[in-house]
Amino acid sequence: MAPPPSVAAAHDCDDPSLRLRRADGGSSGVHGEARPQEQPQRQHEMPCYRASAPAHRRVKESPLSSDAIFRQSHAGLLNLCIVVLIAVNSRLIIENLMKYGLLIRAGFWFSARSLGDWPLLMCCLTLPIFPLAALMTEKWAQRKLIRDHVSILLHIIITATVLIYPVVVILKCESAVLSGFVLMFIASITWLKLVSFAHTNHDIRVLSQSIEKGATHGSSIDEETIKGPTTNSVVYFMLAPTLCYQPSYPRTAFVRKGWVAQQLIKCIVFTGLMGFIIEQYINPIVQNSKHPLKGNFLDAIERVLKLSVPTLYVWLCMFYCFFHLWLNILAELLRFGDREFYKDWWNARTVEEYWRMWNMPVHKWIVRHIYFPCIRNGLSKGCAILISFLVSAVFHELCIAVPCHIFKLWAFSGIMFQIPLLFLTKYLQDKFKNTMAGNMIFWFFFSIVGQPMCVLLYYHDVMNRQAQTNG
Repeated sequence: MAPPPSVAAAHDCDDPSLRLRRADGGSSGVHGEARPQEQPQRQHEMPCYRASAPAHRRVKESPLSSDAIFRQSHAGLLNLCIVVLIAVNSRLIIENLMKYGLLIRAGFWFSARSLGDWPLLMCCLTLPIFPLAALMTEKWAQRKLIRDHVSILLHIIITATVLIYPVVVILKCESAVLSGFVLMFIASITWLKLVSFAHTNHDIRVLSQSIEKGATHGSSIDEETIKGPTTNSVVYFMLAPTLCYQPSYPRTAFVRKGWVAQQLIKCIVFTGLMGFIIEQYINPIVQNSKHPLKGNFLDAIERVLKLSVPTLYVWLCMFYCFFHLWLNILAELLRFGDREFYKDWWNARTVEEYWRMWNMPVHKWIVRHIYFPCIRNGLSKGCAILISFLVSAVFHELCIAVPCHIFKLWAFSGIMFQIPLLFLTKYLQDKFKNTMAGNMIFWFFFSIVGQPMCVLLYYHDVMNRQAQTNG
């Protein structure tokens, strides 16, 4: 039984010839052959739209109006943006090659001096001593061979040494910037892991003592989460793509070797793309620029805007290579189950949302070992956020300033500047609901201004230092 026709259909098909055809049972053709399935299709293909049929039946918004713009798909506009990006960047690539030629060289990243950076290599190879020392400390504390305050003191010494040792080695050696950065990056990760290891095991000992005394409900605590550390658990933790220690982790059933090979190929390709952009685009721009705080203001703005696009591309490639490809490769090889290494930070409407979503391993570490311990000790939420940003700023400064041998707090200031932006974007989000103004502010200050400015500042300071050293 067919549904009743609409008003429009009544207007469109009020035609004697159509009624005659319906009365004939849908027969058509030269010999009057019946075609019952073809007639409805023809009616839909060629409707009789009468002049008296209403063209406007309900209230509608324009697709680009503020009330309707976020209720529809923008896939076509996204495709247009992709096409425009390809066209514009193709022109820039051709123009750059015509102007500079092929500038790919390995000297800035790896040189004969890089091969002689054996003190940094030896320092990196000796870093596993510190997790073993932390494990021995926990073993002694677990067996009650040392008191809690002694174990805490030993952990402080171990974690402090794991940072001071690489810093001293890098500053004593005139090493390549990339070699120093890799060493400081590994040392920082080791420090974060050791802090989590010490803090978690201390909490496990406190819980175990509470259970023994009957001061807590044993049914609310999983026995698997309060096991003591073992050599296997520490080795797995130091290799796993996480900064938060726990005795056991969710594991997958098997390793997909073909998938790992595909991700490795992607990682190599995007790493090469980063190198190409840096050598072919970023280096010529910064070499032809002046110090942004010493030259003409308009010239500095022009250099920053010109540098913003390639630095944004490099940063996006770095994010994809490390957080998506490399961490997933590591997780697959170790059968590590929790692979939420990032969330949809590109949709963040406030700076606070961005910092909570773009780097989940660090975010979980800060929440677990800094933010909530501050709250439990009576500090306010604002003070806990300030301390969290302060720790992040210190490590950003260490990872950049130490390899560059430049201590002007550019990276530290850049991270701390996020705090007023955090309150600004939060205010805009609360005042104007469902607005993307905070998202645009984030992209502007972080990608268009912040990163290019840091590149220019550190580049000129490094070049000036090298000129003074060679002079």
